[in-house]
Amino acid sequence: MIKQILNRIPSRKTHKRDGGNRNSSSDTTAASKGNSNSLNPTSGHGQSSKGNDDVGLNRSNSSNPTSGHGQIHYPGSDTGTADKLYNALNTNVNRNKVVSSSTTNEALPRLKDVPNSEKENLFIRKLSMCCVVCDFTDPTKSLKEKEVKRQILVELVDYVPSANGKFSETVMQEVVKMVSANIFRRLTPQPRDNKMLETFDGEEEEHSMDPAWPHLGLVYEFLLRFVHSSGTDAKVAKRYIDHGFIIRLLDLFDSEDPREREFLKFVLHRTYGKFMVHRPFIRKAINNILFRFLFETEKHNGIAELLEILGSIINGFALPLKEEHKLFLVRALIPLHKPKCMPVYHQQISYCITQFVEKDCKLADTVIRGLLKYWPVTNSSKEVMFLSELEEVLESTQPPEFRRCMVPLFRQISHCLSSSHFQVAERAFLLWNNDHIENLIKQNCKVILPIIFPALERNTISHWNQAVRSLTSNVRKIFSDADPELFEECLMKFQEDESKKEETKSKREDVWKRLEEIAEDRSGFGATNQPPMLLLNKVIGG
Repeated sequence: MIKQILNRIPSRKTHKRDGGNRNSSSDTTAASKGNSNSLNPTSGHGQSSKGNDDVGLNRSNSSNPTSGHGQIHYPGSDTGTADKLYNALNTNVNRNKVVSSSTTNEALPRLKDVPNSEKENLFIRKLSMCCVVCDFTDPTKSLKEKEVKRQILVELVDYVPSANGKFSETVMQEVVKMVSANIFRRLTPQPRDNKMLETFDGEEEEHSMDPAWPHLGLVYEFLLRFVHSSGTDAKVAKRYIDHGFIIRLLDLFDSEDPREREFLKFVLHRTYGKFMVHRPFIRKAINNILFRFLFETEKHNGIAELLEILGSIINGFALPLKEEHKLFLVRALIPLHKPKCMPVYHQQISYCITQFVEKDCKLADTVIRGLLKYWPVTNSSKEVMFLSELEEVLESTQPPEFRRCMVPLFRQISHCLSSSHFQVAERAFLLWNNDHIENLIKQNCKVILPIIFPALERNTISHWNQAVRSLTSNVRKIFSDADPELFEECLMKFQEDESKKEETKSKREDVWKRLEEIAEDRSGFGATNQPPMLLLNKVIGG
């Protein structure tokens, strides 16, 4: 058997002669461009068997990572150009066989071309080759070596779902070693000040793209398929995909490249679904990232992606909710409404909050009071987002919880109804378009109408925006039709209060007028010995 293997190995002279000029630089460039597109790891991997832990995490603006690679052509000369890759492997452990440096330049066959008995050894050797990290700081450097590694990675990606049986412990160890060598690196995020974060728009921002993505993207896709593969035994793989690996994976969520964060999101989600033993640790590690973001830095690129994962996790929580989950809502999720960059991840945080209320309707009072605590004062666009989230929460709120928080809630809504920013006022009036919310308001009309009636009347009289005035008329009609007597009482009370305000205003103007007259007298005829407060009391008293 050994003689047969040695007979297959070409001599060094033959290898150099045959591998000279077959792989042109134009072919290499074209092949490298073919895999530079954004990838979507959500398709082509099937559904997880973990029930609610595998809720879909989809984004529609990406392409499919499982397609687009086409056929892999491996001419014998391609590996002949990868001297740096092969020479980096002085020794290669392969089932207790040591491959000497004289054989590291051999042209490795494709995995599908060898018998099943030899596939594992060849798979391990190719994993070892991919541990060599290429330098992408110079686009013109080592083009042939980069293309060879890219083709090997493509082959490894395609091999994982087609592998027969379970992966051995040796394979798992080499997989984690290769993945770690490629993706774990020091990130250097671009500095952003708070002003930039406050006006940050995730869609319009020009993202920083990692130049090594032609390799990184394939490594992430390989890891995603490996974690999802039925051949990966969680009981064995947990020794290598351990807490240290997960922590370093979470650190990468601060990457500037949105493609990397997208893959990380799906890899971590699959890891959470497959490795049940790691679930408490993953939740705790994500909590620590959120706490550091909230109370220390307020700067992190991957909060939105982490919240997407949490939204899926929360959706899978069993009922009744554990106390630790409720504490996470109060201590982490609700305070996430405070940072200036909240608009970047508002959609995700709103989904997480709504999931909690849908799971346990008794949490609605806690959530609404939390929103009121962090309600924006001078940021109108953020206020519109709060009103949108409030509508989603109220839609899942039951009457008992609504009655507990309706007074402070509608005091805030009253301010929004009379806001001079027409978008805030319009968004507040749109709450009445929701049938469930309108029914809650009608059931508690005697408490709510006196709170918001002044805002409605002032809008009718003096609001500058015609659309807001029209919406005000519609809401006034709803209350008038629902309870005409209450509406008339509120109208009379409003008119009395307005007349009292006019009297108070008139008295205040008279006081200031008399004080001005006294000041003129004092300046004209000299100072008086009477204290200023005594003079003021005399003026007020008439």
